[in-house]
Amino acid sequence: MPRTSTLDCPGCPPLRALTFDELGLIKVVEARGKQGRAEPKVVERWGDPDSSKCVLAASIDDRNSDPLLAVARRNGTVEVLNPLNGDLRFSVSNASINGVQSEDDPVAGLHLFAKKKSELASRSCTLLTCTTKGNASIRSFEVNKSAADVASTGSSRTWSVGGGGSILCSKVDGSENYFLSGGKRVEMNVWDLESCAKIWTAKPPPKNSLGIFTPTWFTSATFLSKDDHRKFVAGTNSHEVRLFDISAQRRPVISFDFRETAIKSVAEDLDGYTIYVGNGSGDLASFDIRTGKLLGCFLGKCSGSIRSIARHPEFPVIASCGLDSYLRLWNVKTRQLLSAVHLKQHLTNVLFDSNFADEEAEIAHSAADWPLHEDERDEGKTPPVKRKKSKEKKGIKKEAEAKSGNREDERDEPLHEDERDEGETPPVKRKKSKEKKGIKKEAEAKSGNKESSEEYGGKKVKSKKSSKRLKM
Repeated sequence: MPRTSTLDCPGCPPLRALTFDELGLIKVVEARGKQGRAEPKVVERWGDPDSSKCVLAASIDDRNSDPLLAVARRNGTVEVLNPLNGDLRFSVSNASINGVQSEDDPVAGLHLFAKKKSELASRSCTLLTCTTKGNASIRSFEVNKSAADVASTGSSRTWSVGGGGSILCSKVDGSENYFLSGGKRVEMNVWDLESCAKIWTAKPPPKNSLGIFTPTWFTSATFLSKDDHRKFVAGTNSHEVRLFDISAQRRPVISFDFRETAIKSVAEDLDGYTIYVGNGSGDLASFDIRTGKLLGCFLGKCSGSIRSIARHPEFPVIASCGLDSYLRLWNVKTRQLLSAVHLKQHLTNVLFDSNFADEEAEIAHSAADWPLHEDERDEGKTPPVKRKKSKEKKGIKKEAEAKSGNREDERDEPLHEDERDEGETPPVKRKKSKEKKGIKKEAEAKSGNKESSEEYGGKKVKSKKSSKRLKM
């Protein structure tokens, strides 16, 4: 039986996530409602199930104006969509540039460059693609109203990053000036995108104490910070996580193992030193990469390999997906499962839409901050909050006056059981006075008994003396 999580899901903040699967479907998952208690649900599904259209890589430019979503499929096509409604903007073939069939050379990495002001005016976008055999290319396209009218603008740049192996991971830094690549029998390399030249290459670690050399096999990589391209983290097939610093040395600065299966996905946090690691057995954990210390594992076991991890840009939430067909949302601080959505197909990637705003949550939040009565609501005006506070104070004063009046009445005139109203109890002082009276009576009775006994004792003595005198 597959292992599934049995933890209670408290819900998650309002968010929007896009998932991609092996049948080429794109599913939109949204969480709407009260902040912190929203339940994510599938609201849209784009495309038809087709295994030849399996999504291999995805990238999003989620700006407020004219956002775009790029998707690379197994059949060699790269589609640019509207992430709001799923409309196809244009589609290009990756096989035409490389001269190799798409089945033999699938796309391993894809990046959609953020639009600049000049590109926003000209309605163009720039794509970077990297195939398994190491064919990297940067192309610019002009987007027209119709999906068929697509024109390539400028000169496309193509270069090789393979080096005789298979590229399995690639990443572009936050400044979009440097490109990271690595894979099976390919060391990690850093490229300058302006000149398409290699500026740094990693050196494999030395042999261990037994003289065994670990072959090069990188499966995932990411930069630690958007502002610094010198430090990045890479996961290997030999369940090892390595930290590289190109300004320090070519070999890993820190290296540590995580469980016993291959590292399949790594993601960075916003703080610049925390990373999230997922492996082939469904384990998800967070590390402090400065020391290599394990901060903790996320509660709840996944039943399949984790293929993608995404960090939300605003909320302390990460999303993970994989071969168990579940999209899971986790709390970064407590490492607890917030919610899980079953999406039926094996998932390959997940992305967050950072510009998603839940109108219902905003309305509920504003209503909670400004509670109004129906008679007090005016068009375009809201009464001050002090009105409610003054009423509460008046009610408290009335209750206090009523209680004080009841106490004075109870002190003046004792109430019988028939005269007591519901919810009222006799004062405690009456009971205490009765007890005191009883104690006083008992004390007086005892003192009286003692005095009488002393008087009787005196009389008895006198009677004895008088008897003696009579005898004499």
